[in-house]
Amino acid sequence: MPKHPLFRLAAAGALLLVIVAAALVYTPWGRGLWQGAGAAVGTAAIGGPFKLTDQNGKTRTDADFRGQYLLVFFGYSNCPDTCPTTLQTLTDALDKLGPAADRVTPIFITIDPERDTVAALKDYAANFHPRLVALTGSPAEIAAVAKEYRVYYGKSGEGPNYAMDHTALIYLMGPDGRYLGHFAPDSTADDYVKELRQKL
Repeated sequence: MPKHPLFRLAAAGALLLVIVAAALVYTPWGRGLWQGAGAAVGTAAIGGPFKLTDQNGKTRTDADFRGQYLLVFFGYSNCPDTCPTTLQTLTDALDKLGPAADRVTPIFITIDPERDTVAALKDYAANFHPRLVALTGSPAEIAAVAKEYRVYYGKSGEGPNYAMDHTALIYLMGPDGRYLGHFAPDSTADDYVKELRQKL
């Protein structure tokens, strides 16, 4: 008795699926496809475009820093400990790098635009490395760039002397603007120098 056409169609479809699956598993072309897809999924989506104002009142965008390695840190000038300590460590690291430091730009982005005006950041940035770029903006602009870098921040306390809770990682970005890694707040100047020398 002849088999129903639908049965033959289903059997042909099943056979095609088996052939495709075998090609994906056993051929170099197929392995390249699924291995490449796995690598793409694991890529950290950190960083992105921004348009902010530096401590000299100049508009700066992410495109201004292409060709440079960036050390990006989010903080605020009224921070009593982590922020000044981190920025001083970055200053020491760049001093230790010597001429190679010309390829590295440290960037400080405030998460407290209410108090960190252009003038306030100019005074604050003067305490650290001369290459430091301190950036501020409107609350919406700061929120947008913080989102790009997956940075958390929020006000803690009431009154004019409130504190800010925030992510304290330092992001290492490549000359093409891509995320290369990050440093913990307790990283030493030597930790930065070791990693940067491998990249520069």
